[in-house]
Amino acid sequence: MHLNNQYNKNLKEFARALRTQTVSKAEKRIWKAILSREQTGIRFLRQRPIDHFIVDFFAPSLKLIIEIDGNSHYYKPEYDRYRQNKLESLGYTLIRFSEGEVLNQLDSVDERIRYVIYCLKEESDSGFPP
Repeated sequence: MHLNNQYNKNLKEFARALRTQTVSKAEKRIWKAILSREQTGIRFLRQRPIDHFIVDFFAPSLKLIIEIDGNSHYYKPEYDRYRQNKLESLGYTLIRFSEGEVLNQLDSVDERIRYVIYCLKEESDSGFPP
């Protein structure tokens, strides 16, 4: 197991720029409304370099990645599938939401995230791999 979760320091500056300069409305909303440690009890990181990718949100303790798909994702579904398969092959759980879901159905997004967190905690408490 990699203790650094495949952290790619070569993407550090790019990830920092994404956190500070190009944050979408949906990313701001999910971060404040759902993913703060006070809300979930879990530490999430924003724009985290993993392997050759930068993921939107990452909970290291659960190896959980949350992606928010904006308009650009409509034009690259093959790449998104490749990226998701690669991250899952490294042992991560990845869930994705569209910007519209986050902006218009936040309760449903919150419910799904809490369910996945619950399931991942149960798996880790049971000693069985996810």
